Amino acid sequence: MKIEFSPAVQLALEGATRLAAKLDARRVSLRHLLCALLTEEEGAAAALVTSSGGEWPRIQAELGLPIDVPPGDMPEVPLDRSFPDVMSAARELAIAHGAEGTISSEHVLLALLSNDSELRSSLEGLGVDFELLRKSVVGDAPPIEMDGPLFLDDPKEDIDVGRILDAGANRAREALRVLEDHARFAMDDAVLTRRLKQLRHDLAEALSLLPARLLLESRDTPGDVGTTISTDAEWQRPSLISVVQANAKRLQESLRSLEEFGKSVNVEFAQRIEQMRYASYTLERALVQGQAWRNRLRDARLCVLVTESLCRASLVGTVKEALLGGAQMIQLREKNVDDRTLLARARDVRDLTRKAGALFIVNDRPDIARLAEADGVHLGQDDLPIHEARRIVGPEILVGVSTHNIEQVRRAVLDGASYIGVGPTFPSVTKSFESLAGLEFIRQAFAETSLPAFAIGGINLGNVAAVRAAGARGIAVSHAVCAAEDPCAMAARLREALSV
Repeated sequence: MKIEFSPAVQLALEGATRLAAKLDARRVSLRHLLCALLTEEEGAAAALVTSSGGEWPRIQAELGLPIDVPPGDMPEVPLDRSFPDVMSAARELAIAHGAEGTISSEHVLLALLSNDSELRSSLEGLGVDFELLRKSVVGDAPPIEMDGPLFLDDPKEDIDVGRILDAGANRAREALRVLEDHARFAMDDAVLTRRLKQLRHDLAEALSLLPARLLLESRDTPGDVGTTISTDAEWQRPSLISVVQANAKRLQESLRSLEEFGKSVNVEFAQRIEQMRYASYTLERALVQGQAWRNRLRDARLCVLVTESLCRASLVGTVKEALLGGAQMIQLREKNVDDRTLLARARDVRDLTRKAGALFIVNDRPDIARLAEADGVHLGQDDLPIHEARRIVGPEILVGVSTHNIEQVRRAVLDGASYIGVGPTFPSVTKSFESLAGLEFIRQAFAETSLPAFAIGGINLGNVAAVRAAGARGIAVSHAVCAAEDPCAMAARLREALSV
């Protein structure tokens, strides 16, 4: 027997969600639902309360009725975990004491007050005789006591949904494990490994909201027609990244199936799966595109930041010498020149780096980076977000981000940074800092992610060994090379120190 909500209950659920959103609540609570049920003074739920002795003016004042919520698109606010129990109890009441096939607002109200003693006591304090209210709905029948929720829908449909959810859950778990193994063992990336592991636990917690034994008892592997159907593409995985791509898509497809079919069993379950699906898109980008950035910057160890006014020689001469000495990346950092001058200098450096086979990065300015055909742009914490910068430079250009604490490192990985700057490490001649992150941050950052990273801030030949010992694989320097009498020799010595 298929049991459905009455229009009044559907409106109450919508009203409760809108009220929760209006109040900036993290979840839709049973109190929100009670307010929505009683907001219509002439509705069946309100009539039941008043006929049971409730003092309506006091109830209105206590609950702030009628509720006034803005129209528009339905807000996305998850339901409180008590909702499944209340709705299951309302379904039982409808089956035993209601019109066939309909869960009314009276059933939901009684189930709600039976479940939440605090709300029941609150209404009793406003004159409501709960026993009289209960008898108005169920007559003299005793309260139903059950160990778990009773589902009397079409058994075949229940089993069919159970089989679908079981298959989707298994596929999602398996795909998550494959992705986690890649992040852990192939990428050595703690940020992504931890996030994928958390997603596995989130899935397990969401699945616990489903009726006990529904998935396992619905499983019928021998009778699954899909076990004998496959395509040639399923057996083709020419590279590690192809494994990641296939399993990322498998995860998203499984989560979508769980979300859609889960709506017929438990709304909160479906809402949690939806949030996991959104998270999986971010993780796919970090895994797939992040690996591309790792490959592109694998050999980059020395980045030299150049500013015309800080160079002992000319800007062009310093860049030439740094490249001859082994710098693999040049970053142009000019904050005090007009745009025409900046673009002209950027194009000069672009010509030099292109001939040397080195990377060229423009600091702060994605527009100049694009016009100068740079390899990338570097952003500070107060500059444009990564996704906005990419709208200017496109998907292929490197986007680096400065990080000053471990949370910024983790955020940069998930936001899609191509590489990160890590620091400041030591006091710098070229830039003043309110505080120094120091060597401990270097240790944290390089242990946390395998994303290409460059330690920065006051690094020179005298302290580069300590930076290297802290785990840094790459460094970014300015004064050490730009102010050197022999920029070529200094760059070469720094490169040599990084290879030790």
